[in-house]
Amino acid sequence: MTIRLSPLTPPYEPEIDEALQRLMGRRPDVEPLALFRTIAHHPALLERFRQTGSTLLSFGGLSAVDRETVIHRTTARCGAAYEWGVHAVMFAGPLGLDEAWLQATWHGGPDDFADPGQALLVRFADELHDSATVTDATWAALRARYDDAALVELVCLAGFYHLISYVCRAFGVQPETWAAPAPAA
Repeated sequence: MTIRLSPLTPPYEPEIDEALQRLMGRRPDVEPLALFRTIAHHPALLERFRQTGSTLLSFGGLSAVDRETVIHRTTARCGAAYEWGVHAVMFAGPLGLDEAWLQATWHGGPDDFADPGQALLVRFADELHDSATVTDATWAALRARYDDAALVELVCLAGFYHLISYVCRAFGVQPETWAAPAPAA
């Protein structure tokens, strides 16, 4: 994939440096992700991106496994190997989600998930990706499992990771050296 918009490099403007440090958990020894440094071309959007992303990742009501199931499936369906690979290392591994689970998020379908809740979330992500809505049957199953706040969070989570996928692919954001590669076909 060709880089269409290069990530910013240091030294950063103070406003951008502050936003990048907050995104990276104030770890000055860690280079900010290429995704963040690419969005940093628009400082106001970078700050809103940080706020939305941190809300969904750190302050949401979904379980971490449910959240990562939606993120992995959404980014996989969008072909956003960059973001899928970052989450595979930073979140899936620490949660104990194994290689078979990762493979299923990229190549599988709902039937490839033994856990019925994860299968439902994969079906949800697939339907939302394909049609920008979900079937009545999927909605009824989600409604039986989640409260209103979680339903809003699920839809917003999938939408936010579509945004991230578009950014990664449209700008040609290159993979982080430490991230997991997307599974081969």
